[in-house]
Amino acid sequence: MRAVIQRVSSAQVDIDGETVGSIGHGLLILLGVGHGDGEEQAERLWRKIARLRIFEDDDGKTNLSLADVGGEVLVVSQFTLYASCRKGNRPSFTAAGAPGEANRLYEWFAERARRDVARVETGRFGAYMDVSLVNDGPFTLWLDTDEL
Repeated sequence: MRAVIQRVSSAQVDIDGETVGSIGHGLLILLGVGHGDGEEQAERLWRKIARLRIFEDDDGKTNLSLADVGGEVLVVSQFTLYASCRKGNRPSFTAAGAPGEANRLYEWFAERARRDVARVETGRFGAYMDVSLVNDGPFTLWLDTDEL
């Protein structure tokens, strides 16, 4: 699994002009599922994200986790994180997980996050979404379970 994590002041996802998910201070997680990913990878990724000390303390040091600041989470499916641009100029997405399994793991990941975070919002798997955010910092990280 791959994720782009952005520390945000606010974020929202709209579909056809309707807001389907929005958060205040917390994390926007763009989540990609690859072939061979399962619940083990989803759990490992969530545990890493939940424990990341990327929020500032009173001294301006990044010493606080999502739980420490009472942050919220918005999870948006993002199969394009598995794009390959090695050949030609048109990305290939063959490394992305099959839609049925990817959707199951996306939903599983969001449910797992809800065990630790009071407010977890999501986009809609497979939908064309408009995602907007105010990146706090900016602070953006990229994680891949193959490297955790």
